[in-house]
Amino acid sequence: MDFRIMGPLEVRGPDGEDRTPTVPKHRELLALFLLNPGRPLTAGRLRNLLWPREGGDRSDSLIRGYVGQLRRLIGQAAITTVSGAYQLNLGDGHLDVDRFRLLVGRGAYAEALALWRGEALEDVDPEGERWAQTRRLREELEELRLLALERRVQADLDAGRHRELLAELRQLTRQHPTWQRFRGQYMLALYRSGRRVDALASYAVLRDQLDGGHAIEPDPELQLLYHRMLHDDASLHVSAGPPVLLPPDVADFTGRDELLKEVSGGLVVVHGQAGAGKSALAVRAAWLRRADFPDGILYADLRETTAPAAVLEDFLRWLGCPGRAVPAAPEQRERLFRTYAANRRLLVVLDNALGESQVRPLLSSCPTVVTSRSPLGGLPGAKRLPVGVLNAEEALELLVKSSGRAADDALRRLTRFCGGLPIALRIAGSRLAARPEWTAHYLVSLLEDEHQRLDRLHAGDLTVRSVFAVGFDGLPEAAKLTLRGLGALSAPDFADWVTELLGGQAEALVDAGLLETHGVDAAGQVRYRLHDLTRLFAREQPVPGALAKLADTALSRVRASRFPLVSGDPATTVVTRDIRESVEWLAAERAFLVSLVADLSAAGLDDACWRLAHLLAPYLERHLYLDDWRALTGFAMEAARRAGDPLGEALILLDQGDLHLAERDWPEAEKRLLLALEMFRSRGRAREVAHATRRLGRVHLELGRLDEAERALLACVESAENQRDAADAEQVLGLMLRRAGRLDEAAGRLRAAVNRLAELGDRHRQADTLLELSAVHLAQGAKPDARAAAEQARGIAVRLGDRLLDAHALLALAKVNRAEGATVRSRELARAALEIFEETGDRQGTANTRSLLALL
Repeated sequence: MDFRIMGPLEVRGPDGEDRTPTVPKHRELLALFLLNPGRPLTAGRLRNLLWPREGGDRSDSLIRGYVGQLRRLIGQAAITTVSGAYQLNLGDGHLDVDRFRLLVGRGAYAEALALWRGEALEDVDPEGERWAQTRRLREELEELRLLALERRVQADLDAGRHRELLAELRQLTRQHPTWQRFRGQYMLALYRSGRRVDALASYAVLRDQLDGGHAIEPDPELQLLYHRMLHDDASLHVSAGPPVLLPPDVADFTGRDELLKEVSGGLVVVHGQAGAGKSALAVRAAWLRRADFPDGILYADLRETTAPAAVLEDFLRWLGCPGRAVPAAPEQRERLFRTYAANRRLLVVLDNALGESQVRPLLSSCPTVVTSRSPLGGLPGAKRLPVGVLNAEEALELLVKSSGRAADDALRRLTRFCGGLPIALRIAGSRLAARPEWTAHYLVSLLEDEHQRLDRLHAGDLTVRSVFAVGFDGLPEAAKLTLRGLGALSAPDFADWVTELLGGQAEALVDAGLLETHGVDAAGQVRYRLHDLTRLFAREQPVPGALAKLADTALSRVRASRFPLVSGDPATTVVTRDIRESVEWLAAERAFLVSLVADLSAAGLDDACWRLAHLLAPYLERHLYLDDWRALTGFAMEAARRAGDPLGEALILLDQGDLHLAERDWPEAEKRLLLALEMFRSRGRAREVAHATRRLGRVHLELGRLDEAERALLACVESAENQRDAADAEQVLGLMLRRAGRLDEAAGRLRAAVNRLAELGDRHRQADTLLELSAVHLAQGAKPDARAAAEQARGIAVRLGDRLLDAHALLALAKVNRAEGATVRSRELARAALEIFEETGDRQGTANTRSLLALL
């Protein structure tokens, strides 16, 4: 059923037949229902509305009769009874008013206007005074009709149908003499029809009407149109519609789905490193939202036009300001641009902004998207969207699109050479597309040489090097020096102390898009990241001595942070906070320091290489970073031998022995330690001899040679030159005695070691030894002592923030609880320990814990 109330009341059936009521009261009753669709109307309410002058003095049965007649006409289900009231139920789109509103909202103005047949219910309530709903509906529909007319006329003007519009616009200006939008459209139609004098005269008529009747001036927009006509602005003859100045959309745009959703509303700053695809993202987002900005999209490349005043002049002229009317003063241009933008649904895209001073004069009430290598922190209230490199899947997709080749292993290798950087991927893809005879494997072979990679990443006049050069050339010399120094590093990221050492210009490099901020690490340091291709660019101008300078500082810092962990000076007081901070710093810097050892090896800085690797060994051992430790000992051994340093070689042999002990490879550990022992003896290094002997005692212990182990360890205790050496020897001796079943002796040696380590402030080794002591007490049946030792060890672990040590303490407490008969609590503690062991990759700890759980 189709109900029409715009104009005379009319009802059409499914087949188009006329079902309009003819009885006046039936028509009025239907009109009331249509003015209140979906709203229950009581019989009393209907009586008052149908017979207002009689105070609703009619019976309910009369209303029921009218309703019954309507139901027979339009369908029984159309009018329902709800709690004693009547309600008209309309489906979507069955009322012309609803369709009219929907079409205007969609911008289908011509289709909406075709529904217009006159004022609402003009035959039922001609004056619109009988019911208040009629008057309100007529006012709403008239506003919507005029809006639709205005937009439809503008579309016709943009399409060049100005002559055909003259008669309609003349009538509209007579019907709505102060509606300035119609007046401006009529003036423009006259002007484009060659009737410039008539257009100016039409403006004069409106100005006189406003001045005489209201003492006001025409709107600024209409005044501007008048002045443009007065100066015969040639651009008024163009019917190109609103300006859309965007560059073409990027055909091979890939990924960034979540970021595209964020590029909307207010001021948005899209920032990131050089070549990351910031401009492509902004342009794609603008094209996707083209329909949201019917008044146009303004675009400016601020790298090409750096002066904001020049950009403002360009924007003003595109928005219709005559050239002669553009103010000379930049401040006046800013105000005029904001005036123009205030009443328009515009989007402004400012590409490649160098700084805040370029952007501020170009801001208005319109949504604005800015792309920059800098986050432009001086623009308050901006939404900032960082753009990084593409992930492996997205990078491959982009390469497939740009090259026209199928995905294969060669293309995957190309994505790795490009580091996910969109500009590099597009260049590589373009080279393949332009050279169909090339295979992807061939391009891979060209890019394998790092020294030639940037030279070969070019397509026509587009090169990766030029993208980096744009930012680099504008840097101060100090920042250039910082970048060149960073080029010597292969680490994936580095802390602020590194950049400070190389010139302290990290933030300038971030603003230039040549360095990325990578967050704040566990030690509270700001970390930065250098893209692999940017690193190659920086290496083209190396800074002599930069790596050696970094090595000296790294050695000093590692030595200082390592001191609380291994100090053998009994006069030194080390608090837990110092130890925890040292561990946090080493944790934050581990990957960097491991890479630095490799860089030192590659650069031939052999002495620094082996010394740094040796200093890192206790930390890597403590936290079971065995892969890193293995790689470092390899670099360090080669470096010590190249340097011809026998002591260095012997110390690295000692480290390799410790590594094999951690790997539980007892024969290989013994081999390395015997070599180290011989070298120390030949050079009269008594303390190092004791260290190697103690480690060999541990090997004898693990291989079941208890007598040899005891002899070696007793000799170490007796020859110890300081508390540290004595504590270490007694701890291993305690382990040996426990294995031999001499529990009382074991407990005595371990207690002595605990006391020495407590005096030294070595909390980590103290906790280790307490856990061994707990196991001995448990074997003795001294459960309270076992619990006390395990709880003390766990307290130290928690204070240090050492999760692996905490897991070992939890396991020890689980064993104590099992011995005490607290099975449920034991299982809880064991599961907590297992979770940590599995997260940290401690296979031995995982196996031991699973064995305990199997018994519970």
